Amino acid sequence: MRPPIDYQWEDVSEQLVNVFGYSQAEVDLYAGQVDNSKETLMQIYKALQLARGFENACNQQYMQGKIRGFMHLDNGQESIPAMVDYAIKNGDKKYSYYREHTHAIASGVDAGEVMAELFMKETGTCKGAGGSMHIFDKSAYFQGGWALVSEQLPYAAGAAKSILQDRELGISDNEDFQKQDVAPPADDDRISVVFVGEGGAQNGRMAELLNSAAKDNLPLLIIVIDNGRAINTFTGDIATNGKVYQQGMHYGVPGLHVDGHDAADVAKGGKAVVDYVRSGKGSAILQVHTYRFNGHSPADPEHERGRKDEKAWARADQDPIRKFEDKFTANGVFTEDELKAAKKEVLAEVKAAVKFADESPMPPVELAKELEYPDAPDTDYNLKPAPAFADAVNARTISPEQMDTITAHIDSLREKAKAGDISIGDAINLAIHEEMLRDPTTTIHAEDLQAGSSYDIPKLTQQTYGQIRAADEIIDEGHFIGKALGEGMNGYRPIVELMNTNFGIYGMAELSSAGNTYATTGGQFDMPMTIVGAGGTAPNQALGAEHSQPFHAYVMGIPGLKICTASSPDAAYGITKSMIRDNGPCFLFAPVKMMKESKGTLDLDKCAPLNKAALLHEASSESVAAGNAVTVLTYLHGVKEAQLVTDEIMEEGFDIDLIELRSLKPLDMETISKSLERTHKVVILDESTQSGGVGATISARISEELFDLLDAPVKRLCMDDAPVPYASTMELAVVKRGSDVVQGVFDLATGQF
Repeated sequence: MRPPIDYQWEDVSEQLVNVFGYSQAEVDLYAGQVDNSKETLMQIYKALQLARGFENACNQQYMQGKIRGFMHLDNGQESIPAMVDYAIKNGDKKYSYYREHTHAIASGVDAGEVMAELFMKETGTCKGAGGSMHIFDKSAYFQGGWALVSEQLPYAAGAAKSILQDRELGISDNEDFQKQDVAPPADDDRISVVFVGEGGAQNGRMAELLNSAAKDNLPLLIIVIDNGRAINTFTGDIATNGKVYQQGMHYGVPGLHVDGHDAADVAKGGKAVVDYVRSGKGSAILQVHTYRFNGHSPADPEHERGRKDEKAWARADQDPIRKFEDKFTANGVFTEDELKAAKKEVLAEVKAAVKFADESPMPPVELAKELEYPDAPDTDYNLKPAPAFADAVNARTISPEQMDTITAHIDSLREKAKAGDISIGDAINLAIHEEMLRDPTTTIHAEDLQAGSSYDIPKLTQQTYGQIRAADEIIDEGHFIGKALGEGMNGYRPIVELMNTNFGIYGMAELSSAGNTYATTGGQFDMPMTIVGAGGTAPNQALGAEHSQPFHAYVMGIPGLKICTASSPDAAYGITKSMIRDNGPCFLFAPVKMMKESKGTLDLDKCAPLNKAALLHEASSESVAAGNAVTVLTYLHGVKEAQLVTDEIMEEGFDIDLIELRSLKPLDMETISKSLERTHKVVILDESTQSGGVGATISARISEELFDLLDAPVKRLCMDDAPVPYASTMELAVVKRGSDVVQGVFDLATGQF
């Protein structure tokens, strides 16, 4: 059983002086603002009781079956929401984890709406789409509720960065939470707040967060809820450094350790740390030593050693509410009757919250599909207006010299495009610059960004827009995809360039949550994010297994994510522009071996649809009439492979409808159907594996939806399930190519299947 720390205020005071640089007089002032104010102490007490009462009610409703799924209660840790209620402002951006009910309520979210969300009701904070682990409220800037341990850390960093971006660009949120050309007030002291358990703080994301916080001097408060347990396991059994507040030492991020048993001391110390961050001195850590009275969840078996004994002891000896009552009745601040009256008032609020939830309607079944994408798949992005403030923001943030340089660069690329000499990488770079100038809320994150990365996609972005909008990132894709998510939730349009799309494997948690965010929040938060990079597997590319993984197939199952491919500069240009304007997360895959080799013209200033395939070659009517035409579906390097053998196929007396699958999700079944109405046969040249591949999904949908159009089985030419070898002799057994298309067309056209 973990012993208490039994800190006195003097222990906290000493840290504030020695670590945070406060004078003793300043520390005494923070103490006096709480200890000498009956009103403030009552505010803290009501927050304690509201947190306890709400969680007790949740437990009761869970046992009655009105709350379902996973639920995690905060009993015993009430000093933390009490501190939040006292020291954190509405405009501060708050990111919590799955045990967040009390954090949301302390942040100003309506208790009835939180309870209704748990009851899966339409009047809930997220219309019943989020549930216990996903409480969001845009008006209170309460931005989750995130279920994957520690995933919220980079999101909070992105939110903190958005505060700095607002100040740098001179823009702010209007009453509809849209950016307007009004600078934040001169005394803008907003901060970002992130909650994490001490077990979760051992995650590598914490080190990345501290590095980013220090490097960018982010206005970020990290609240570490130290209940000594990582789920049920003693944290000390799996981590050697329980002093999380000291983790920031090497980054210049100070930390304070307080005893959660004393809610007044937590409020005093917490306010001092909050004010340190508000003052612009940088980020800080607040570690609260506390005990959780309940198991990890109501379904928790509590098999870990000592857990039941510790809970019983903590309830008797470490209850912050009981300590508060004993302390402030003994010194005469409150009478028992005053505290009883306050508790009664709070419990009436909890009772009203339960009644509101119980009487609220369930959401309609249609809402699920409505929340799939913020922008419909058939959106015409050419019709989306640019922000009215674009020219004004550009004028005050881009110097004349920088504007001359980028204008010359853009003009050069446009001349290449007109001459048919622009590459895929340069086409994407051109689209990015045009959109960053069109909408100054567009930002970009990449590794090696200043040098243009591998294919010049982010070339000249930081040199033009500064580090505030174009961030050169540490080598961890999960971290900067996560920061982009935080920016996207706060009015910005982040672009993430992946040097190789396979590196996105590091960011699967963040990608998954980006896809879920719009729906999970009940449509409150758009999630504009464009991820672009080179990937795929070309025949004989000699990159080995790790750089040849079909990441496009890995992310196909992420809900809410639009996924496109582009094998030509024109497709890459138009799709990139549309994705940047889309209000949801989009992923563009470009062919790694064609980034510089493929050249062409561009349909300048035009956005391309994100839901359409492209017919690149149409089979002759003669071949269709003779039954010698086959539909070939492919993407990325497969387009080049098919184009290289089209003449050979025609010389053999056959022909093809060659369709480039520029939209993998949503899939353009209309174009596929029109082709199959002519050919009745289909070959899929697929740059993903036999098991779980893109081709498997397409084949299944054709078989399910267009079966009556088929005269032969779907012919799938996909990668073998074996890892892609480096040696070209072995690679032949794994990666399909143009010669396989020739054979596949012949087999289908001659009935050899």
